[in-house]
Amino acid sequence: MVWSNMKAMNVNTLLGAVTWEMIEPVEGQFCFDKLDNLIREARQYRKKLVLLWFGSFKNGLSSYVPAWVKQDVKRFTRAHFRDSTGANARTLNLLSPFCHNSWEADAKAFAALMKHLKSYDEAHSTVIMVQVENETGLLGDSRDRSHLADEEFQKPVPLDLVQFLAQSDRSLHPTFMKRFPDIKTKAVMNSTWQEVFGDGVEANETFMAHAFSKYVEHVAAAGKMEYNIPMYSNVWLNFNDPAVLDTAGVNLPAEAETVAGGSANPGVYPSGGACPHVLDIWQHNAPSIDFIAPDLYLHNYTYICQQYRHNNNILFVPEQRRDSKGVRRMMLAYTEYAAIGCSPFGIDTLSASSSDMTKVYKLLGSISKHILKAQATRPEHMMGFFFDELDHLTAQIQALTHWIKNFDEWEINIERSFVFGKPGPGNGIVIYQGNAKFLLIGWGFQVSFRNTTPGTTFTGILSAEKKTVDADGNLSTLRMLNGDELRGSEVVMMPNDNPDYGGFPIAVLIPARTYLAEFTAYSVKEQAEDY
Repeated sequence: MVWSNMKAMNVNTLLGAVTWEMIEPVEGQFCFDKLDNLIREARQYRKKLVLLWFGSFKNGLSSYVPAWVKQDVKRFTRAHFRDSTGANARTLNLLSPFCHNSWEADAKAFAALMKHLKSYDEAHSTVIMVQVENETGLLGDSRDRSHLADEEFQKPVPLDLVQFLAQSDRSLHPTFMKRFPDIKTKAVMNSTWQEVFGDGVEANETFMAHAFSKYVEHVAAAGKMEYNIPMYSNVWLNFNDPAVLDTAGVNLPAEAETVAGGSANPGVYPSGGACPHVLDIWQHNAPSIDFIAPDLYLHNYTYICQQYRHNNNILFVPEQRRDSKGVRRMMLAYTEYAAIGCSPFGIDTLSASSSDMTKVYKLLGSISKHILKAQATRPEHMMGFFFDELDHLTAQIQALTHWIKNFDEWEINIERSFVFGKPGPGNGIVIYQGNAKFLLIGWGFQVSFRNTTPGTTFTGILSAEKKTVDADGNLSTLRMLNGDELRGSEVVMMPNDNPDYGGFPIAVLIPARTYLAEFTAYSVKEQAEDY
């Protein structure tokens, strides 16, 4: 059973879909029985829910709209695209975002959903957040070729968007500025989309981003009027440079890579979705959307986290890899980028007894009080990191990988944990607690450090303790560490569960048990007479 398995995996919140066709099979007649049953089950197992509204759009299609919408193309205009010859327009399984009837019907259904949630769940707060639509955009072409879209494309760029781009008092996204470096001079009144954004697909994609973000805003705003809880929109990512992908150790056919990793061509990935280079347009047009969330599978995790912190956008990863490689990156998201959550797609198909998720979520849950406090009051005093599995192709490079960050006068250097045999993978968090004291969370790494104050002649470990945590998140000392355990009081080691001794007869490394340690550093300055 899903619920008991998720409980065993230490998951505290689940994401689940509620679809337009499910709640309004007949126009104007709403049914919430299935949703209410889901909410009751979540309460029974003490879990929170994030609802995914599959309304007009899901993965660049309109497959979850009710039958009465699908069959009425006069009232609910479809998007169209040009085939490979560019000569013929073909009908898509996608509502045109330029059709007012569509967004009004979607907004009405979403408002009914949110009104019901308020009455049924506000007192319990089982549902804590709602995703509005899913991976919005158009597949098959860079823009909609319907008559509605063509009419809008011939009109000038809307004045409010022109003014925003020309007079914005904050920095626009670097990927947007790279595409449109002269935007502040080109964005003038009564300019066409081509005059502002060029003659190529960039103008088409920007046009679609404007349309989809306005559509989603109509829907989200109607829902927020009924029940004001956090709402977000997720993104099927693109890539212009394959260097931003992280496909090491992944053996995928080209078509699968396109699905999970995107492409450089709008239409291969959903044109108009909130990719980084149009993120400003989405943020401007959809104020009812509290944040934009990237679905992060094959992209460089750090790079995408950086892109989606733009303009203080809250980071949430609603879809990511569920394997060990994906798990290891979550600690980085929670610390360096203040993520509010990371959701491995398909986690419900994993077994709690064999998934790395179980261990990671248990650890994060037990120590969440300390992570949340640091996120809220001193985010600059945290760092997260990871080390992937080594293979014969990447061993030499990855074995040298390390992470460095400065906290006050202390420079912290994180490396893969020392072993006599083959180094293992790892992930962790460092929280600086002030006064040279550090909390370490995780496994498979080791910490060395130095005091950067001029004149310092020695840096060492004053004290180190293996910690355990109780049900309330309070830390207590399990054992003191020193000597060989700290490699001469200069390195704090956080080994894996089963470190490789490489045939060495002495078990110098103590296998990880609690994945928690605390140490205090010290340094000295010596004068000439001290030598």
